[in-house]
Amino acid sequence: MRFPERLTGLALLAVGVAAIMSSPASAHDPNSPEGRAAHAKFAADLEPPVRDSAVSGAAAVPCVNGMANQYPCKNIDLLSVLPLSSIGGGQGNSMWGWTDSSTGKEYAIMGRSNGASFVDISTPTAPKYLGNLPSHNGTSSSWRDIKVHNNHAYIGADGISGHGMQVFDLTRLRTVTTPQTFTPDARYTGFGPSHTLAVNNETGFIYAVGSNTCNGGVHMVDVRSPKNPVNAGCVSNDGYVHENQCVVYRGPDATYQGREICFNYNVDTLTIVDVTTKSAPRQIARKGYTGVRYSHQGWLTGDHQRLLLDDELDSDRPGTKTFIWDVRDLDNPINTGVYTSPTIQATDHNQYIIGKYSYQANYRAGLRILDISGIAQNQLTEVAYFDIYPANNSSGFNGAWNVHPFYASGTVAISGIEQGLVLVKPNLAG
Repeated sequence: MRFPERLTGLALLAVGVAAIMSSPASAHDPNSPEGRAAHAKFAADLEPPVRDSAVSGAAAVPCVNGMANQYPCKNIDLLSVLPLSSIGGGQGNSMWGWTDSSTGKEYAIMGRSNGASFVDISTPTAPKYLGNLPSHNGTSSSWRDIKVHNNHAYIGADGISGHGMQVFDLTRLRTVTTPQTFTPDARYTGFGPSHTLAVNNETGFIYAVGSNTCNGGVHMVDVRSPKNPVNAGCVSNDGYVHENQCVVYRGPDATYQGREICFNYNVDTLTIVDVTTKSAPRQIARKGYTGVRYSHQGWLTGDHQRLLLDDELDSDRPGTKTFIWDVRDLDNPINTGVYTSPTIQATDHNQYIIGKYSYQANYRAGLRILDISGIAQNQLTEVAYFDIYPANNSSGFNGAWNVHPFYASGTVAISGIEQGLVLVKPNLAG
C-alpha cells in the first residue's frame, strides 16, 4: 500500500495516532483515510528487521547467564525457530494454537501478511511446517487473527475489505506429510475486514471486533455447527472494539454468575457487556482510566475477580505499563493500580493469564512473564522473559506480536513480526 511521500517518520506517526484516536470506528478500514493512516503508522514505527537463523538439531538451547544463543533471556529456554522464509514468507502477526484431542499433538497456527501457516510443534525442537492457507483472493494484510473452536480454525483479516472469516477443519492436518497450499472449508461473509476474533469455547461463539459492521463493535457468530457459522447479533452502542474476552462468568458478583459476559477494550474504556441473550446484549459498565491512550487488550484472572489491561499507545516512559483492575463488581470496575516495568520501555500488545502468571507479548521486549500472586495488593513481579528482538527494548512495532501459552506440554509459542515462529519453554516455580 502506498502513502504520500511527504508523510514520513514522525509525521506519519502523528497522523496515524491522530486518526486512530479521532475515528476509532474506521481505524482499520482500508478504504478510509483513517485506515491508511493506521497502516502508515505501523510502517513508520518499524525498525530494520532482525532476522536470525533457525535453531537446528534435537536439543533445546538453555538460557545460561542471561542468553540462549543470541536471545536475551531469564528462566526461559529456546526450543526452536522457524523463520518466515520457511513457513510461507511475508510478515508475521498474530497466532493461536490447537491440540488434537485424538492424538495429543500440538499445533501452531501463525498469521502472516499473506496467509496463515500450520505447524506441527509436537516435537518443539523440530517443528514441521504443514502448509499455508492464503488470504481470501490472495490479498495481503498486516493484521490477521485466528481462534480455534471444536477442531476448527477461524481466521479473520483486517485491511482486506472482502476477506470475511475463513473456516478450516484442523483434523485435515492429521494426514499431511508434505507442505501444501490449503483452501478453506467454509467462509463466513457477514463482515469483510475484522481486527481480531475472540472465542468462547464453552458456548460456541466467535466474537469479531473492529469489522465494517456493528459500528466496529462486537459481531457475534454462532459456530456450534463449525462449518456453518451463523450471524448471532451485534454489540454496537459503544462503537469500535479493538479486542475482547468473553466468558461464562463465575466471579463473585452474584447478579451475573452463569451469564456470558464480554470484556471489551474500546479504545478509551473498559466496557463490560452481558451477551447472554445475543439478540439483546446489555452494557453493564463503561469505565475509563487515568493515562488512557489506546485501550488495547486484556485478560481476566481465573477467579474472574481481577483483570490486567494493556494500553498500546500510552507513554512507555519510565517503563512498560500494565493496568490492574478490580472487577468483583461488574457494574463498577475499578482501575486500582499500574505496574510499571523497571527494565523495559517496549510497547505492550497482548497478554494471557494462566494461574498466577501473565504471559505478555511486548513487541521489542519479547515474551515477558509476570507473577501476579500479589495482584490484589497491586503487586506484580517479572519472573521470566525471552527477547526475540535483541536490538533494543524501546517502544515501537517489531518483534513479538503474540504469544500462545496454553499448550499442556508447557511449550510457549511466540509469533515474531520479522522472526517467524519461536518456540520456548519457561522454567517457572509452581
